[in-house]
Amino acid sequence: MSRYSQLGFMDASSLVMEQLIFFHDHAMVVLVFIVFLVGYLMVYLMFSSLMDRNGLDGQVIEIVWTILPAVILVFLALPSLRLLYLMDDLGSCFLTIKCVGHQWYWSYEYSDFVGIAFDSYMLPADDLEIGEYRLLEVDNRVIVPSGLDVRVLVSSEDVIHSWTVPSLGVKADAVPGRLNQISFHVMYPGVYYGQCSEICGANHSFMPICLEGVDLNSFMTWVKGVESSEEF
Repeated sequence: MSRYSQLGFMDASSLVMEQLIFFHDHAMVVLVFIVFLVGYLMVYLMFSSLMDRNGLDGQVIEIVWTILPAVILVFLALPSLRLLYLMDDLGSCFLTIKCVGHQWYWSYEYSDFVGIAFDSYMLPADDLEIGEYRLLEVDNRVIVPSGLDVRVLVSSEDVIHSWTVPSLGVKADAVPGRLNQISFHVMYPGVYYGQCSEICGANHSFMPICLEGVDLNSFMTWVKGVESSEEF
């Protein structure tokens, strides 16, 4: 679907986001079922009362509105609990990145490697090249390997921020004095954008997140190049 006519979620680029979209569609089916059932009962009872007929007696109604909601909750709770477990199950990750929010930019540190730490600022509109997105491009992208699990440790230096990448299905509050952690699995190489999702001040909308997924060989080449240079 073209991005100019998209009505649903962004295309999923991680396993968790795929499951989130599936659960959303599942919940919408249940919601449509509830709306049609309640609407049918209301119309049926209204016409029954207008025609001086007994609709459903009290005992039947009590049984229906006691058992049916319980069944509906089961159909919603089981996939929801499974998804919560998948989102919280970090397991062993190939790479750990420390992310610290500032007013108004992000700082990143690759704790598994020596000397890879940098700040990530939004690019001004005058510095954008053809094909780059206004308010979303940054000077230093977060490079991660695709096909492998990545852990991000999120905190803040000043106020509450929120590190969010919608297409990966990840969102974590960056709270001063507290360390939150999330993990994701980039399925395909590409560039993924996000923004701070917490109102953190006057320039809240000017601290984007730009994450680039590359294959493992390209990632290790980038790491060696950064470690051997003074780029950051």
